[in-house]
Formats: sequence, C-alpha cells, structure tokens
Amino acid sequence: MPPPLTRPTRAPLLEPSETVVLFDGVCKLCNGWARFLIRHDRSERIRLAAVQSPEGQALLDWAGLPLDEFDTMAVIRDNHYWVRSDAFFEVVAELPRRWRPLRLLRHCPRSLRDWAYDGIAKNRYRLFGKHDRCVLPTPDHERRFLKCSP
Repeated sequence: MPPPLTRPTRAPLLEPSETVVLFDGVCKLCNGWARFLIRHDRSERIRLAAVQSPEGQALLDWAGLPLDEFDTMAVIRDNHYWVRSDAFFEVVAELPRRWRPLRLLRHCPRSLRDWAYDGIAKNRYRLFGKHDRCVLPTPDHERRFLKCSP
C-alpha cells in the first residue's frame, strides 16, 4: 500500500483529522457517490466539497492538483491527500464495517486499479450524464458539505 501524497502544511478549511472528499459537482456519477457516502457514513466522519466550489478550489490548489480538469476524486486529511483509486480505498476505510471487504480490491496492482478508475472517470459524463450546474446539498445534508456554489 503506497503512502499518501503529502504537503508540508495542513490543508486549509479543515479541522485536524477531518476527512474531506472532493468530487465533481456536475457529474451525476460523482453526485451519486456523494449521496452514497451521506447515506452510509452514519458517524459523519466524511465531509464533502464540490471541486467547483471556492472551498474545493482552495483544497485543489493546496494539493497542487489542476483547478480546471476534474477527472479524479481526491481525499484530503491533515497534510495528506489521495487521488484516483487510492482515494476510493481511503474513503472505503472510513465506511462502516460491512463495506470493508471492498478494501480487498486494493491488493490488485495500482496500475490496473488506476486504469479502471481512469476509464470510468474519463467517460463518466457520457456514461452517467452531467448536470448543468453544481447540485446543491439538501438542507438536511448541508452540514456534511464544506460548501457548494451554484
């Protein structure tokens, strides 16, 4: 298991040890993933931010990730971040025990995992669709988001 990518300073906008998932706020697949996390992360260990939001842009900038090409999910905690399939597995580790068997897929070679991840990510709009603008969280889920701009 590779170590996370690391920055010299802690990520802005986050409390110590807080985990945030950055996702494409116009992607229907990505929004489905965010809803899945809200539904299954009952302990509310994971926060969310759309990459198009000011908060998402600030976190992308902190991680040195592109600010205008959103073809990966990123997970950020303290001064560490994960992208692509590593980000997926970092999120799965935060979910309740019943989802942990998915972590076994991490034993597949990273090149194969990232190849599959990239294939879906690059075709996600064609396969799943795209919203015209960032989907705002419902009022009962708003506390789970750093913020999502329209």
